[in-house]
Amino acid sequence: MDPIALAEQVKTGNVRAVSRLITLLENQEPVGQAALERLNGSPRHAAVIGVTGYPGSGKSTLIDQLVTAYRRQGKKVGIVAVDTTSPRTGGALLGDRIRMQDHAVDGGVFIRSMATRGERGGLARATRGAVRVLEAAGYDVILVETVGVGQLETDVADVAPTVVAIVAPGLGDEVQALAEGGPTRDGSYRRGQQRRPRRRGRDGQRLTGMASQGDPNGGDQRRGNA
Repeated sequence: MDPIALAEQVKTGNVRAVSRLITLLENQEPVGQAALERLNGSPRHAAVIGVTGYPGSGKSTLIDQLVTAYRRQGKKVGIVAVDTTSPRTGGALLGDRIRMQDHAVDGGVFIRSMATRGERGGLARATRGAVRVLEAAGYDVILVETVGVGQLETDVADVAPTVVAIVAPGLGDEVQALAEGGPTRDGSYRRGQQRRPRRRGRDGQRLTGMASQGDPNGGDQRRGNA
């Protein structure tokens, strides 16, 4: 395969060429890297947004709604959704695609699922390259969804200038919030939570949640950089 021809097809927005190049990058094929290098001089006008958070916090649901909103604005949207790989079978569920089926037939939306394949940090090895490919293909917005993360997986901040960290309400107290890894890295993260009434923890202490301090009904919602 000619890497120059492949790169040129990507620049025209050819979906098959985009998919093929990302696959080559995932498999660490030399032709894929050669084609990627041909894209390095291409303009970068896309808004790259990372979406990270704990497992089950609603990352895919949020992305689904963001895609709907951006498509109403006429923007082309690319999605790179990373899922965990089983240490036993080597497979991945790739459940993100299941939650985004409403956009699967939309020609203005490109969805690519990636397995971590043993990589740490919340992303797959080829995620950065995939983002570059989508930029060169002319996508206006690129959403990068990490795997469910904890306190050490912060690689998404190196890929996306804007990162949204989703934190489910009622998990831990204020001390735990200070120890968060992902939502506090370099002040790049915004912390936002759904409003939720206060509740008592097992030890009897009131767990207020970052978004519902002040008003018992969550009226004084706080947001801020850590």
